[in-house]
Amino acid sequence: MSRHFRSLCLAAVAATAAVSALAQDAYPNKPITMVVPFPPGGVADTVGRPVAEAMGKHLNQTVVVVNRGGAGGGIGMAQVAKAAPDGYTMLMALSSVVVLPEADKILNRAPMFELNQLLPIARITADPTVLVVRADSPWKTYADFIAHAKANPSRITFGSSGNYGTMHVPMEQLKSATSTFMLHVPYTGAGPALLGLLSGQIDAVASGPASVAGQIKAGKMRALAHWGEGRLALLPDVPSFKELGVPISYSQWSGIFVPAGTPPDVVAKLREAARAATRDERTIQVMTTAGTSFQFQDAPEFDRFVKDDASTMLKVVKQIGRVN
Repeated sequence: MSRHFRSLCLAAVAATAAVSALAQDAYPNKPITMVVPFPPGGVADTVGRPVAEAMGKHLNQTVVVVNRGGAGGGIGMAQVAKAAPDGYTMLMALSSVVVLPEADKILNRAPMFELNQLLPIARITADPTVLVVRADSPWKTYADFIAHAKANPSRITFGSSGNYGTMHVPMEQLKSATSTFMLHVPYTGAGPALLGLLSGQIDAVASGPASVAGQIKAGKMRALAHWGEGRLALLPDVPSFKELGVPISYSQWSGIFVPAGTPPDVVAKLREAARAATRDERTIQVMTTAGTSFQFQDAPEFDRFVKDDASTMLKVVKQIGRVN
């Protein structure tokens, strides 16, 4: 190999490395997609849109929210799990992301995705679900509601965003803890389920506060109890189930994920953007108005949280068993 040819090769390698470094430094150099795996109107959408806008501001790039509903969130989650790990596709997931792969196995079907195909970036919110009925329903209190459920098996209907989703699991916990039978009506997302409640198609839902706070304030819905600890600042007059003697709890958290294998430098920028979003004054105001607040966890802590929650929810899913 001639000295001149060797020099040309070394120059080419250096140029390639420089171009690669420049490309990494340029991230993001095109719009980023944030997949919300549910229709508009639910918690993931309510949280995802202001967070996407704030992250875009920090990254100096547009973050486009795309609603990809279906299969209780599984279709959108699987889309991100199988996307190119380049930082241009994110997922705004709810806690059902840890449940759906195990639910698929219980139903003897191949999981749409596996949890290890997704890399946690940041937890954004973590709110207990709230048991809500229409304001014109005959149940003024939880005691009224559960008494009717016990006296009329399978007569009370409740809606959800899909089998094993964040609106379904807590209601199955309630049914098990109280030995009651209520009829489950799955919808394509939280938004349609809430519309079903308002229109009289169903009797109750378990939903995150952000999805129902406005309807409660408007006098269209009534909160009877919640799955959290103590009283909620947003709903100080609503008791927790533990306070009522029902030993159940459930948190509907939201968090950002990207496909596993996303480069560390890109992950670092997305982590910074997620943290910045939770400190953005306008975003904080939007979230407060929606009835929720940030419960931020950066990637390492969020990763541990996800694994712990997956372990806990696996037991719940096995207890629920097969559903039609």
